[in-house]
Amino acid sequence: MSSTSEQIHAWRGSTVLTYGFRPFFFGAAVWMTIAMVLWGLMLSGRLTLPTAFDPVSWHAHEFLFGYLSAIVAGFLLTAVPNWTGRLPIVGWPLGGLFALWLAGRVAVVISLTLPPLAVAIVDLALPVILGLVIAREIVKARNWRNLIVLGMFAIFSLGNALFHWEAATGTYAAQGYGQRLGLGAGVMMIAVIGGRIVPSFTRNWLVKRGGGRLPTPPMQRFDKAALLALLAALVLWVVVPDHPVTGTVLLLAGVVHTVRLARWVGYQTGPEPLVAVLHAAYAFLPLGSLAIGAEILWPGSFGTAAAQHLWLAGCIGLMTLAMSTRATLGHTGQALTASRATVGIYVAVVGSVLSRVAAGLWPSEAGWLHGLAGLSWVMAFGGFAVVYGPLLLRLPADKQLGG
Repeated sequence: MSSTSEQIHAWRGSTVLTYGFRPFFFGAAVWMTIAMVLWGLMLSGRLTLPTAFDPVSWHAHEFLFGYLSAIVAGFLLTAVPNWTGRLPIVGWPLGGLFALWLAGRVAVVISLTLPPLAVAIVDLALPVILGLVIAREIVKARNWRNLIVLGMFAIFSLGNALFHWEAATGTYAAQGYGQRLGLGAGVMMIAVIGGRIVPSFTRNWLVKRGGGRLPTPPMQRFDKAALLALLAALVLWVVVPDHPVTGTVLLLAGVVHTVRLARWVGYQTGPEPLVAVLHAAYAFLPLGSLAIGAEILWPGSFGTAAAQHLWLAGCIGLMTLAMSTRATLGHTGQALTASRATVGIYVAVVGSVLSRVAAGLWPSEAGWLHGLAGLSWVMAFGGFAVVYGPLLLRLPADKQLGG
């Protein structure tokens, strides 16, 4: 095939296998909806899964590694052809990658009936094979600047492997090295990729709208210093999570990234929620850094789990959902503007995060706040599946990549 368009139109199977974002974005949203319902039933004592993980570790694993691996897969399989000028993966090969991800979810759920090594192999099959495929494309196209994204995904996958090892050896994996390494890698991906797209998309929208101050161009000296500060904080947090130096550096990184975000003039983007949500999602990165740093220095300030949810559910959850909505609209030829339903999805995610953090701040009210957080999460990701499912599953692929 001589072009992406020809390869896609030559495929005679389901539309969902014409672009990487289609199966993985939809699958990730559906899984987050199902997983939250399962988690709620587990918390209430109405359900016990046949998983070898303790309930909290299963929840932590699936909401980080299970979800984000699918989102990164959809992102890379869609973006790499743009980066390299090479053809995308279409049809049954794409379906095979998605099947590997589904197999990982099933293996973790029924892991009590399987050897731990087998569970880890099945769950890690997608990130390993995907990493090799993407590395081949980047190397053949000599697209060296994007190797950093693949490197961060490799570290994220290493965190997943370490999580499996800790769970198999009886360690409380939900607060182990693997969880921190995976979450740190996810936050770093948001800092690097978000640092490119948030100011760029903001600039494009402001120029099209006309007037107003434009954001500082991405990856200036200050941005690089901010990324180094965050990297130092994350490395310390992974290795020595309770040390006062770690807390201090996390606070510093939070302040620096607050300044970084302010340079992107998000206050001007209110009229278009599709752009404004990118700033709101990035804001959870410094908020999480400040909260975790404060919890280390002054234990009991937020609660460890509540503080980490600012990163996990806020920064990663909202940013990936924001990018999923934008990418789906762009790649299916829709107008790049947020509908009322889309705004409702964004509001539901924010409500879920704030409810979960509030449960840490006011333990006496944790019962109903946890319930509200779970319900809001289901509304957000279930809402994405309902609103964007028709675009992902049925509409013909647009000939031009957008977004």
